[in-house]
Amino acid sequence: MDFKQYHAQVVSDTQILLSQCIRHYPTLPCDLLAAMEYALLGQGKRMRPLLISLVGDVLGVSKEKLAPLMVAIECIHAYSLVHDDLPDMDDDDLRRGMPTCHIQYTPGTAILVGDALQSLAFEHLAQHPVLSASEKVAVIQILAKASGYEGMCGGQAIDLHFTNQDIDLETLTQLHRLKTGALLGACVDMVIALVPSLDVEHQALLHTFSRSLGLAFQVQDDILDITSDSDTLGKPSGSDQDLNKSTFPALLGLQASQEYLDRLYTQALQSSDQLPYNTAQLNEFAAFLVKRNH
Repeated sequence: MDFKQYHAQVVSDTQILLSQCIRHYPTLPCDLLAAMEYALLGQGKRMRPLLISLVGDVLGVSKEKLAPLMVAIECIHAYSLVHDDLPDMDDDDLRRGMPTCHIQYTPGTAILVGDALQSLAFEHLAQHPVLSASEKVAVIQILAKASGYEGMCGGQAIDLHFTNQDIDLETLTQLHRLKTGALLGACVDMVIALVPSLDVEHQALLHTFSRSLGLAFQVQDDILDITSDSDTLGKPSGSDQDLNKSTFPALLGLQASQEYLDRLYTQALQSSDQLPYNTAQLNEFAAFLVKRNH
């Protein structure tokens, strides 16, 4: 199976898993469940479940054990997008070419959707029968840290703090390592937690791979906000500039940002190539993430 087919299969499998996960809830006399489905089941690229699946294949972890990790990471990612789009955050009206959750429903509902999806991620991991008790503790701890103060929320807070303010490269890098990179790192770390016998050196190489790619992902996002049109992005282009957000092109310029992206991509490939496994699909994932146009 080539990478494009593999990706399509992961997208299809993830969609089924997410549908099964969310549809066990009983109906309430409100639109919360419908709004959760709207946010979670939209046609995203499912890059985080894809990374989990690829690393799981490399390390020989069963699809059954990877499935709850794939669901949980997408619940967290979907919640983060719903909150990120809110008026007091990035104030976006479109996501993937569709009205954002707070536009389709209401800002109050969107806040509760994010809260409920975050809870669902940990509920799903905690009750999944295929994971042992120790595995549940390990992956929940990893995902909680990557989602919270020392991860995504911390990065988002730095982003808000430095909107309309000058920022240096060290702080901007920290911002995006937390806001975007932490969840991509958690994808790899959760799989590693299921392979306790994995060589420490191999763990370190996988860490470097995921963290280099996590930062590269955001650099490319910043570049695309300037270079791609709204139809390709599925949301208004130039929105970061309009909001005076802290981005790599704003700080370094477009050419230097592209060079930085290339260096991060090279670091990721060098790390994966040192692993004593077949990492061809991992390298294709890196290329897909770095060279995408939306």
